[in-house]
Amino acid sequence: MPALTDHFTLANGVEIPKIGFGTWQIPDGTEAYDSVAAALQAGYRHIDTARAYGNEASVGRAIRDSGIARDQIFVTTKLPAEIKDYDQAKASFEKTITALDMDYVDLYLIHAPWPWSEHGADYREGNIAVWRAMEEIQEAGRARSIGVSNFSVQDIESLVGASKTVPQVNQIRYFVGHTQNEVTEYCKAHDILVEGYSPLATGAILDNADVRSIADKYGKSVAQLCIRYLLEKDVLPLPKTTTPSRIVENADVDFTISADDIAFLDGLVDTAR
Repeated sequence: MPALTDHFTLANGVEIPKIGFGTWQIPDGTEAYDSVAAALQAGYRHIDTARAYGNEASVGRAIRDSGIARDQIFVTTKLPAEIKDYDQAKASFEKTITALDMDYVDLYLIHAPWPWSEHGADYREGNIAVWRAMEEIQEAGRARSIGVSNFSVQDIESLVGASKTVPQVNQIRYFVGHTQNEVTEYCKAHDILVEGYSPLATGAILDNADVRSIADKYGKSVAQLCIRYLLEKDVLPLPKTTTPSRIVENADVDFTISADDIAFLDGLVDTAR
């Protein structure tokens, strides 16, 4: 399926497959291993994990056991949001690399601009410190690309203003009815690729009648329409499911949504309720 073989090109020239397989909320062990194995079997070549997910070891094992060359698989992981110290960032990366059992990752992200328990708190100095560690990790070839997640325009600007490297990616919550236009437009203007996690609103959007009405026009599922919507916006979708048939279905998105239907979807709100 072309959607699985197409790429975006990051600002530093690294190619990243246009659809990623997300592993948030997939427990370590058999479930994570089998899900990643099924995704790779289905043709996915972009796997997204995080130290906070607790499943890096199973993700890494599934990748190794797939028989697919490491350089054919794009692996993303993340520095825990709670770490805002240079030395701790360096140490955390070593734990991640050990868990994954890899020599390098393709993309390493700051998971959030603040610890999850302090949403919105000012950790600008801490972010600058960990970003310096990440720049060094990239310079050493141990992360091919570096970026951020859940960062606002202000968060990015404060980081860039004190650093030599602009993040190559910002991974944010993004779905029909929740498109975070301010930060998305800022990122596009500064050549920062936007990745969208929870493109199905963690499943909440699947019962939305308005979205279903558009999906039915194309003979597609709501999930397929929502994933395609992100691609039409040049946002990289990271769908997550542990069901093998849905893993395949989520990548079968080689169709085009009309401009009128995009406009209709753009106008929807509260789709996750």
